[in-house]
Amino acid sequence: MKKLFIAAVSVLAIAGCSQQKASTDAAASETDTIQADSTVTGHFEVIDLDDCKLHVYLTDDQMADASFIIEGKDSLITLEQPLFKVNALTYDEYLASLGKPVAARISDFHLGNTGADTLIMPKGMPEVVKGEAYSGMMNHFAQEYGDKIVALPTGPTEEVAFDTPFVLAGVPFTFIKGANNDFPGANIVIGKKAVYSHWAPSKTHINKLYAADMDGIAARKAELEAILATGATTFVGGHGSPASAEDVRFRIEYLNKIKELRDSEPDASAFAQQLVKAYPGLPGEEGVTELAESLYAQK
Repeated sequence: MKKLFIAAVSVLAIAGCSQQKASTDAAASETDTIQADSTVTGHFEVIDLDDCKLHVYLTDDQMADASFIIEGKDSLITLEQPLFKVNALTYDEYLASLGKPVAARISDFHLGNTGADTLIMPKGMPEVVKGEAYSGMMNHFAQEYGDKIVALPTGPTEEVAFDTPFVLAGVPFTFIKGANNDFPGANIVIGKKAVYSHWAPSKTHINKLYAADMDGIAARKAELEAILATGATTFVGGHGSPASAEDVRFRIEYLNKIKELRDSEPDASAFAQQLVKAYPGLPGEEGVTELAESLYAQK
């Protein structure tokens, strides 16, 4: 498990682009498109969750990252702020335009432009980001992108235990366990109708970073079943566009198909052929061969 985690972290710089760029735009009630100029990129989608508004910033950066703002009645919560400076500028300008103070900042899987402010994180994650694997990933980003990325946060962290509800800006939150083949971060229940996960459950083929072996497939299925059981109607991720409960059910069905084919097909080539045949035209097909090879490399 540790080896898989370190391997996933070390290649995160190229993670998710092919899988998540084509993900569904379901569940967004309105879209605020930022006018393109030299300092603005990506776009915002605003989702009314009754007890709050969820502002989803699809950055269009190299990792297909998404960042978020949760708008309560009188104040704001930031979640997974952008890594790249151009996106951070767009995000901060949009944040200021909402005209409410920032009550707290949450960082789950992705460190961003939070400066010296206190970060709320799930229990155990502050130690992970100090560790060799996560530090190695951030050092890789610094070497790859230079001054295009923001400085690492310098503020203190506040840890919140899993399955312990807390309220920020009048909005209830709960950290629940994410898939055990991923970072030891959390899925986050936001209000009564939304869940944040590392990966949005879009209607696309998965890649080997999402699940590299059959244990990972099982872990992802368990994660999806857990977030569906919350009763949420909107599902967002650090990579990918907002999704619906229908998308979650599709992803569960898709992972069941992977298990069926892994049990029945003799080799990676036959597996890949049958998976593509089962889902003709599904985005992300270019990653299926590599996924198959990874799944069949495991005994």
